[in-house]
Amino acid sequence: MTDALTKMLATRDWILADGATGTNLFNMGLQSGDAPEMWNDEHPDRIRALYKSAVDAGSDLFLTNSFGGNAARLKLHGAQKRARELSRISAEIGREVADTCERAVIVAGSVGPTGEIMAPMGALTHELAVEIFHEQAEGLKEGGADVLWLETISAPEEYRAAAEAFALAEMPWCGTMSFDTAGRTMMGVTSEDLAKLVEKLANPPLAFGANCGVGASDLLRTVLGFAAQGTERPVIAKGNAGIPKYHDGHIHYDGTPELMAEYAVLARDAGATIIGGCCGTMPEHLSKMRAALEERRHGPRPTLEQITDVLGPFSSATDGTGDDTAPTRRARRRRA
Repeated sequence: MTDALTKMLATRDWILADGATGTNLFNMGLQSGDAPEMWNDEHPDRIRALYKSAVDAGSDLFLTNSFGGNAARLKLHGAQKRARELSRISAEIGREVADTCERAVIVAGSVGPTGEIMAPMGALTHELAVEIFHEQAEGLKEGGADVLWLETISAPEEYRAAAEAFALAEMPWCGTMSFDTAGRTMMGVTSEDLAKLVEKLANPPLAFGANCGVGASDLLRTVLGFAAQGTERPVIAKGNAGIPKYHDGHIHYDGTPELMAEYAVLARDAGATIIGGCCGTMPEHLSKMRAALEERRHGPRPTLEQITDVLGPFSSATDGTGDDTAPTRRARRRRA
């Protein structure tokens, strides 16, 4: 068990995480419908370049290419028996990149949702979910990951199963959910719900928060929701680089590096400690985010109105908790 992230959290006011995995891999040639995890074995040079691009841009922490590397997801590609192996390779490449860096860099083993619906609504039992997550966790541990990184989760039952699995693997972990449905996850979890959930776990995460979702504004509203619960646990903010738009046969995110720099500072001031980007976030975004976090002083916690002024309107009138006071549509300075 490594305590690298614990040490970094104890000595830093903020930690810059990485950006998008999928967006960057598509730019490298990954085709829609292909399993990115297969590239760990087939194109390790490209995965190495992905990790290194984040580190070179200033990231203190990067996620491994193992988001869909569990048996349930890999079954769609006939590779369910390779879950542990592919996760191990993703972490081994990450370990190599981190160990050749002159500064401390955290290798976070990405663990995404199973893609199945948990019982009683679906067929995935708690026991099977724990088994699936445990297998992947062991692979990431063998590959040298410093910490496990659960992300884009919607169901509290799946979050609990992962926490149990990570305890079996004796690995520290962080966990984020995706709040993409009027301030709630797809399964109805609010920021308040998650803040309370993590404190009730027998094996709580080192840090928790939100990733992906609708846009940077909505994600920061969720971060304020965590802060409103008085949590003392470090909060994670990993927002998308703007809003996706279809252009010339490709999905393009409209958030500029300058916009993401503003987002990073607002995320820090809103209460986030680990700050990164999700879909659409490229190395050039990360470089601007790093510079802004280093150069700009910590400010007061932003209001909802200040967030929309800088980043644009919220996608919904509520964050799911009923505490909103700012309008969702208003005149603003668009930076994207």
